[in-house]
Amino acid sequence: MDALLSALLLQAGYNTALVSIGAALLGASAGAIGTFVLLRKRSLVTDAISHATLPGLGLAFLVMALAAGDGRWMPGLLVGAALSAGLGLLAVVWITRRTRLTEDVAIGAVLSVFFGLGVVLLTVIQSLNTGGQAGLSGFLLGSTAGMLRSEAETIAVAAAITGLAVFLLRRPFTLVCFDQDYAATRGINVRAVDLAMMGLVLAVTVIGLKVAGLVLIVALTIIPPVAARFWTNRPDRMVVIAASLGAAAAYGGAVISALGEGLPTGALIVLLAFALFLLSLIFSPVRGVMAGSYARFLLRKRVHERQGLLALARGEPIYDPLTMRVLRRAGYVRGDGVPSLEGRAAAAAAVRDEALWDLYRRLFPAEAANVEYQGLIPIGQALPPDMVADLEARLAPKGA
Repeated sequence: MDALLSALLLQAGYNTALVSIGAALLGASAGAIGTFVLLRKRSLVTDAISHATLPGLGLAFLVMALAAGDGRWMPGLLVGAALSAGLGLLAVVWITRRTRLTEDVAIGAVLSVFFGLGVVLLTVIQSLNTGGQAGLSGFLLGSTAGMLRSEAETIAVAAAITGLAVFLLRRPFTLVCFDQDYAATRGINVRAVDLAMMGLVLAVTVIGLKVAGLVLIVALTIIPPVAARFWTNRPDRMVVIAASLGAAAAYGGAVISALGEGLPTGALIVLLAFALFLLSLIFSPVRGVMAGSYARFLLRKRVHERQGLLALARGEPIYDPLTMRVLRRAGYVRGDGVPSLEGRAAAAAAVRDEALWDLYRRLFPAEAANVEYQGLIPIGQALPPDMVADLEARLAPKGA
């Protein structure tokens, strides 16, 4: 426990602190760009990009090992992975635009072919008499144990630059995600914005290979944005929340991984991200399961109360036990089933309200279609006072 607390407080050594900060920056960048990719409905593209990095890693390792005797130079491996991932992304785009195949089919084909080629290259590399092959396995599931200081600095700086680029491009990204036609009328080059978005996804994927691994880095671009969606309906807040959740999951996974040799960083990051997703799914007050259940309970109660009051006003018997229970708890009906004075007044108000709602729906059908819970809440709570006064004035001659 002391070791965990020390690592969380960045007191477990310079390298561990640097790796943890770099992982947090990477998680924040992945969550932010993943939000736009999710809103653009292209999340699965990140899966193809991540798997397409494997052949590039293998080829870069082979070239550097044959040329210099050591193929583990981090910048060289990342350049190879980026070129390979870029080629995979271009292949997905080409197949989608030049054939009748859909994007998910293209992603599946590119993902499997590139990953298969990468596995073959890794098998060949393992049979060679060059040093450092074992380090390549860390790119599959992520491993920060034994990471060099220069590698940690490279990841931290690259993640910070990527996060800054996402922040600067957030406005065109948002416009293109929600209405690309409107964005085009504003002079925004939609194709260039899409290219920039995919380029940043590619950058995050390549940077995160050593931390989260190529198999699981895709989770950092999908899970935090999905979890953030439960907390807000506004895209700007969703980006901030997704970046925060991604940073927390990546930071926690890197810290726990640093405590023991051989702990897979990527798997720990994904598990922590999933835990945050579950918390969001259950406890979010905006779109969470508990909030949804409570809202449905209130709606059901409101329906029974309204129908019960209208039945009281018409002098009709109430057979539904739930309706009767709701009216009793509200004090509208006594224990023997007779309406109270409050119940009679509420019933009269409900009838008057129902007539006003009916008139509003006939006069303004388009506006009425956009009003939630019409007929279930007092009209004075849904419409402005001048509109209610106008409806009452129109209704008065009919009632006279």
